[in-house]
Amino acid sequence: MRFDNYQTDGFFDEMFDAQGGPRPGANLVMERINALPPEELVRRQKAAERALLHLGITFNVYGDSSGTERIFPFDIVPRIVQGDEWAIMEKGLKQRVHALNLFIHDVYNEQKIIKDKVIPEELIYSADGYRKACVGLKPPKGIWCHITGTDLVRHGDGNYYVLEDNLRCPSGVSYVLENRAIMKRTFPMVFEACSVQPVTDYPSRLFELLQSLAPSIVGGPMVAVWTPGVYNSAYFEHSFLAQQMGVQLVEGRDLEVNRGRVMMRTTKGLERVDVLYRRIDDDFIDPRVFRSDSMLGVPGLMAAYQAGNVALANAPGTGVADDKAIYAYVPDIIRYYLDEEPIVRNVPTYACWRDDDRRYVLENLENLVVKAVNESGGYGMLVGPHSTAAEREEFARRIIAKPRNYIAQPTLSLSRVPVLTDDHFEGRHVDLRPYILYGTDETFVLPGGLTRVALKKGSLVVNSSQGGGSKDTWVIDSSCPPTLSDPSAA
Repeated sequence: MRFDNYQTDGFFDEMFDAQGGPRPGANLVMERINALPPEELVRRQKAAERALLHLGITFNVYGDSSGTERIFPFDIVPRIVQGDEWAIMEKGLKQRVHALNLFIHDVYNEQKIIKDKVIPEELIYSADGYRKACVGLKPPKGIWCHITGTDLVRHGDGNYYVLEDNLRCPSGVSYVLENRAIMKRTFPMVFEACSVQPVTDYPSRLFELLQSLAPSIVGGPMVAVWTPGVYNSAYFEHSFLAQQMGVQLVEGRDLEVNRGRVMMRTTKGLERVDVLYRRIDDDFIDPRVFRSDSMLGVPGLMAAYQAGNVALANAPGTGVADDKAIYAYVPDIIRYYLDEEPIVRNVPTYACWRDDDRRYVLENLENLVVKAVNESGGYGMLVGPHSTAAEREEFARRIIAKPRNYIAQPTLSLSRVPVLTDDHFEGRHVDLRPYILYGTDETFVLPGGLTRVALKKGSLVVNSSQGGGSKDTWVIDSSCPPTLSDPSAA
């Protein structure tokens, strides 16, 4: 099985250039794969899948009648990112997260950006993630969003663009760590020769960040990962990160507020909890403040948080900044707070609440991707070039009825990577989700992040709930050697 007949089909390919030659740093991977007998590559792919199965690397799909739990698909051909390209993305992501943290704090406190009419106030107050209960809130260390997953795509022009921000409970980093462990066993010599930037220190960095949020009076802070439970789509990740950090995994029923402090029930009695890495939505964390019918939350938690007796990561209310309507203004947010131009640009976006934009969108639905601002996972979306007349007519009605709920973007020519398909390689579209840890002393961007791949031929939807899978992402120096002394031994 070789890459000899692999076709880029006119798309930007992450591994091969337009002439079919390997991009800088990719030649070593190509050489190694070409040197393997076809049956050996298939064997390694199946071995990787078995390893993931035995590790229990799964996700849950809500509303799936065939069963709730699935193995996360994985492809053993790595996605390669050049070190110089990564340096630019890393700088741009740090810039973006810094500006968004300033924005969230401003929205719930001084509201300067509203008073200066940079963003219409009705967009902020109507955002699905806006929480009135957070007005006046000042989180520990002044940080609202400690963990971010920002989705990037590469267009046919070779440039990276931000597709969306995930500032509430971004998931997927556990797959990055497990994918890397699998790949180091699959291509050990190639991995070592390419000097791939490491990702294994993420749990320790996350733990240090969480510890730094604890109330200053605490000597040895108690940190816990707060999960909604086993039926949550990312439960594997919750338990995995708790295990990797060496902390407790708790549910709401394990916690209570006692004399203004959050306590964890144990076999030895109550123990104080100082920091909660919450993987539970705002609405469910405290039934006294948010949804009164929540069975997942802890009554009195927000009062303990506001009193400074416990830290939450991420802070409640951060979802106001990852609303897709607010996304359209992030370049303005960066300019407003930092007086800088965005390093990594947004995808050009039409905001349907603007009369001119809405008119253009309605006239060009067959050429655009239309997104509902409060949907995720690839749902609530119209891909114009692949849509029917009936679907476009339905979306036109929705846009006219509730224009604030929709944005539209040009149909991007997403980059592709080779994927092992039966007995050959085919190109599939990908995106990239780097993870950013935002602290008082340092902002850390995990090198590479999660490459999600649309395993269905021709599909642009990479989400796991709709047939997507993942790849290991290698950030490498372009000086990676062009060949191994013995490629058959790698």
